[in-house]
Amino acid sequence: MTAGQRCGRDRVPPHPDLRTITLQQVLEALVDPVRRSIVRQLHTSRDDLACGTFDLPVSKSTATHHFHVLREAGLIRQYYAGTSRMNALRGAEFDQAFPGLLRTLLAQRDEA
Repeated sequence: MTAGQRCGRDRVPPHPDLRTITLQQVLEALVDPVRRSIVRQLHTSRDDLACGTFDLPVSKSTATHHFHVLREAGLIRQYYAGTSRMNALRGAEFDQAFPGLLRTLLAQRDEA
């Protein structure tokens, strides 16, 4: 393994095994409307999105916190593509661990 390969792998943040995630963790992550917005934007795009491409009403540092909470709750996977931190919804994996929960969430509308 080259130094470049080690560096790239080290830049990928840790992702929890969904078998270790509790329903409480998921619900706490999804209670925040900004985090629900991130999940909806990922679902709607059907593609992975860079952190800076989301339409969020918060500062960059606050957005970073929201991405961290979603990653720790097992909802998103993050990785680097060049210098961009990319985000992917762990939809299929998540649906195996919590059948129907994500679909139900995405069907709900947030109050304005």
